[in-house]
Parts: sequence; C-alpha cells; structure tokens
Amino acid sequence: TFEKLLIANRGEIACRVIKTCKKMGIKTVAIHSDVDANAVHVKMADESVCVGPAPTSKSYLNMDAIMEVIKKTRAQAVSLNVSICCSFLSSLSLQASEGVTFIGPDTHAIQAMGDKIESKLLAKNAKVNTIPGFDGVVKDADEAVRIAREIGYPVMIKASAGGGGKGMRIAWDDEETREGFRFSSQEAASSFGDDRLLIEKFIDNPRHIEIQVLADKHGNALWLNERECSIQRRNQKVVEEAPSTFLDPETRRAMGEQAVALAKAVKYSSAGTVEFLVDSRKNFYFLEMNTRLQVEHPVTECITGLDLVQEMIRVAKGYPLRHKQADIPINGWAVECRVYAEDPYKSFGLPSIGKLSQYQEPLHVPSVRVDSGIQQGSDISIYYDPMISKLITYGSNRAEALKRMEEALDNYVIRGVAHNISLLREVIVHPRFIQGDISTKFLPEVYPDGFKGHKLTDLERRELLATAVSLYVAEQLRSQRFLGTPRIPIAKSKRSSWELSVRLGDGIYPVAVSKDGSSFSVEVDGMKLNVTSEWNLASPLLSVTIDGTQRTIQRISRNASGETSIQFLGTVYKLQILTKVAAELSKYMPEKAAEDTSSILRSPMPGTVVAVSVKPGDMV
Repeated sequence: TFEKLLIANRGEIACRVIKTCKKMGIKTVAIHSDVDANAVHVKMADESVCVGPAPTSKSYLNMDAIMEVIKKTRAQAVSLNVSICCSFLSSLSLQASEGVTFIGPDTHAIQAMGDKIESKLLAKNAKVNTIPGFDGVVKDADEAVRIAREIGYPVMIKASAGGGGKGMRIAWDDEETREGFRFSSQEAASSFGDDRLLIEKFIDNPRHIEIQVLADKHGNALWLNERECSIQRRNQKVVEEAPSTFLDPETRRAMGEQAVALAKAVKYSSAGTVEFLVDSRKNFYFLEMNTRLQVEHPVTECITGLDLVQEMIRVAKGYPLRHKQADIPINGWAVECRVYAEDPYKSFGLPSIGKLSQYQEPLHVPSVRVDSGIQQGSDISIYYDPMISKLITYGSNRAEALKRMEEALDNYVIRGVAHNISLLREVIVHPRFIQGDISTKFLPEVYPDGFKGHKLTDLERRELLATAVSLYVAEQLRSQRFLGTPRIPIAKSKRSSWELSVRLGDGIYPVAVSKDGSSFSVEVDGMKLNVTSEWNLASPLLSVTIDGTQRTIQRISRNASGETSIQFLGTVYKLQILTKVAAELSKYMPEKAAEDTSSILRSPMPGTVVAVSVKPGDMV
C-alpha cells in the first residue's frame, strides 16, 4: 500500500496504528513533544521527530511543524486521530496535491461531521432521527436562555466542534444555562479553538449506543454492528461492550441503515462512528458522527474479526471494501474498560499525575487484549489525557467476557499513580450491569453519594483478615531466615501459632493463626479459615486460596508499625496488624494530630487557574 506513514498522534492510539503498519510492512514516522521523547510510540516507530513543547497546541496540533515533518521524512500518508481544525484540513488538501494521502475520510466529510450544527442538518436531510433543538449558533448567554425556554428544560449545551465530553453542560434552569454557556464556550475555545455552541433537548435517562461504519471511495458502505457505551462519567465513556444487551435485530438493522445513509450522504470513505441516544422504548436519535477511529473500536474488532486500521489504510489507497453486509458477523462478546490515572473516589475520577513506578499488564489471562501507550517508568503528565490503557476481554458470551474482565482487573499491577480499577471492577460485577439495566446515569444512580469502593460482606471481611495475617506471618518467618539458615541461633524457629490483633476500618479483630506446612489455619469471629498460597512475597501479585475460593490480591504497601495496604476485590484496604502485646500497648501511643486545613484552599487536582472570581475586600 504505502511505503511510509506519518502518525500525527500519541499514546495508545499511535501504538495501535504502528502495530498494523508493521503487519502490513509499512514504515512509520512518529511525532512527539519534548516531554514525550521516550514515549512508547516513539520507540515503536521506525523514525521519530520532535514537533514542539508539551502543550498539544504547540506540538501535536502544531500544523506547520507537522507539515514540515511530512516533507522532511517524505511520508506518503498521514494518520490523524485528533479533533482536527479546518486550517489543518486545508493544509492536508495542499499536501494531497503533492501526493500525500490522508488516512481517513475526505476533508469535506470531516468538516461537515465535525461541526455539530451542520451535521445535524445533514442528518435531518438524510432522514436520520435527530434530537429536537436549535440548529443555529448561539450568540450569547441571553439568547441561550431564550432558546432553552423555547425548547423546554432540561437542555444540553454543546460545543459545535466538540468531542470527548468536552464543552458540554446540562442546564435545568435559566441560571444553569447562563453558567453553562460561559463554561462551555471557555472549554470549547481552549480545547478546539472554536467557541461556537448549540443547544438541544436533553433526553433524560437514555442509553448511548453507537454504530461503527466502514465506507470506501466507490460508494460502498457497511455497518459493523453496535457498541454499548452507556457507562459514563462527565459525558466520557468508562465501560463499553459489543454487542448491546438492549437492541433487538430490527432496531440494530434500523440504526445501522440510518448510519450508512448518513455516511453516504456526506460521501464518507473510511472508518467512522455514528452515535445515537436510545430511550427506554428503543426510539433512537442521532447524536454526532466521529470521523476517526474511536477509543472503543477494539470491541468491534473482537466480534467481527476485522482490523479496522488495516481497512482504513486500504480504503485510503483506493481499494474497494472486501466485505458485504451479509459477511459481518457477531461472534461472541467483548467488553472494554478504560483504565485511567484517576482517583475514582473523587467525582468518579479526578486526574492523577506521577510516574508509573511499577506496571504489569494482565496479558497472561486468556482472551485479554491491552492497548496502551505507556510502560513501567512512564510519566502521566498534566498535558495529556490521563488514560493508562484500554483493557479488552473477549468471550463466547457476555458472562464469560465479564468473568475474564474481573480476573484481568485483579491481575493488573499499577503503582505510582491513583487509578480507577476499583470502580471498573465494581461496575462489571454490579447486579444492574450484569442484567443489562443501564443508562448514561448509571454511576450517579448506583452511587448517589459518590463511589466509596467495594463494601465487604462478613465472609469477604473474614477472607481479607485471614489473608492479611497469613501474609504477615509468612513474612515474619521469612525474616528469621538468611540464606537458608537461622540468622540468630537463639531465634525460636519452631513457633507454629500466633495471636494477633487487626485493625480494619473502625473495627479491631482478634485473630489466631497456626501454621501447617505451606498453609495457615486462621480463626476469625470464632470461624476457622484455611489459607494456602506459594507465598512468593517478592511478586506484586499473590494468588491465595481461602477455603477453596481462589483470590488474586496485591500488597500495595507495608511499614514497620504493622500498617499494610492490600488490594482485595479491586479495592485497596488499609489494615494494621499487631501482636497481642503490641495491641495492648498501642493505647499509650499518642495519636498524630490531623492538619488544620480550615484556612487553606487546596486544588483537588493539577490544572490551570482560568478565573479568580473575588477581589480583596469581598465577603466570601
């Protein structure tokens, strides 16, 4: 196809494109900012060029620098997967005349579908179901209020050039409309360089279901089934799956045919996604069309067997599609979890930054795929999206795919930054999710007071206590030995029972432990549990069997005062394990006073101050 392809992107999606290029024998050129000089996508590519400093506007969206790299490296094609502004597209049109091919749809399709106002009008003309709303550009906050009243509350205020949940606000009254207009236009200007907004009716409690389309330059177009993307926070997807539990074959076909009609209306040629909102009666409404490869595309690849990047490259070269609509199957079930460097206990995910001090993907679990652009030692910085990876599991049915996801999340080692694995694991084992009873409001409905982690049952609490004390005793026994011999000859090496006290949350639990070979018998709450393991204390993952139930745990930290943190069922629990004597003496230890933060204003996350709404002398 092409000899050399330039990838104007970073992270996991750049790595994903490089993998297919290697398979097809195409050389790759990576661009990077100065802080990404050692990034995984840079190491994977055949060539790499720095295009500027860390901020995306000065590097990955620096059009002049990227055009210069295309000329310098003599790349025949360019792959872009970002929200691209129109000036970039006109530059691409110039390059096209010089023989450079864009891997993606034609510029007119990107412009038409990238503008939410124009795309909605095109969708109406193509007989696609659309959401009631105002189709023009909203001039100011007063006009926004007037339009919102005409449509009827609640309304959704959206950035016309937006995507990824940015520049979107829901307003339930006039005051929220004014505030939403101000914040959305600010966010849209900073994210997309375009502050135009539109307003439409907000459909309460919908599902977010999208159709993957694939079209060529010869007028052929296919729909590659749907993806269920309803589990979201801040209008950004968290868990996706294909197919959807909700759609019947008739609705699936109707949505697919409308998606293809829209693609043909704009002469679309490449892979793209048509997003719909679906209400409880299976009425569906066009939301937007994404003219790029979506983050969640792997679940479609799993159930159809297609390599979407390869198909995009073939279409860009001018080949017709190899498949007919009847050839597109639904084989099995696939689930994707977006693993983010975020603290899920704060607003379902406040971004976290730092260095990945330890990182191990669960690739030893069968039918697991991990699309990531990082490795151990990588930095998660304030400049880019805090996504760590996309974790995908596949099964012959939904139950199998979810069981594998549960296992994969338990076996995923991430240290150095906060991450959302606890939230992901709770979502996929929740009874409502398992039954398919979901909507875009799933997280706030299931966790109205915010996410608090896994709530242990009495049995699970006993399992955690038994595992923690077994680990503690195994470590005590190891510390007595040095190169296979007792370190101190007078050490009591034959000890076989321990009486301990464990603090977990607000409770203190007396625990008795006795050793029998490589297993421990633990008595908690008057009940005996048998704990066995290989007790490889150097491994970040520990497979433990408690009364026949296998659990994979991770010990996150420990210190000399008996405090330890253990990841159990996805959630990290803090415990303190003391001997009976130490526990009795601990009441004499002074408690460290908590810091008085009443006069301190702390930012919950790194970021840029965009407004200070008070001045000296104001009463707050």
